[in-house]
Amino acid sequence: MALTEKIEIDRIEVVGNWNIQVRQATTIEKDGVFVSKTFHRWLLTPDDDITNQEQKVKDICNSAWTQEVKDAYTAFKAEQEAKLGQ
Repeated sequence: MALTEKIEIDRIEVVGNWNIQVRQATTIEKDGVFVSKTFHRWLLTPDDDITNQEQKVKDICNSAWTQEVKDAYTAFKAEQEAKLGQ
């Protein structure tokens, strides 16, 4: 009986104006037969450190996060912090 586990980034989506949602799928097989699949998701924003992300995630982030998008995100955050009185 051989169990194998395959972990891969299977979806990268640009959500809204600047969020990048990443989905990682973990697939388990027993003797080559599918057993289960689970997902883990995370969200990235222009001020996140993407150094440790897979290259395909970095490529999407670098493409989507133009300077204009980064500036808009910074302005949005400042506006939200001002509303909260921080």
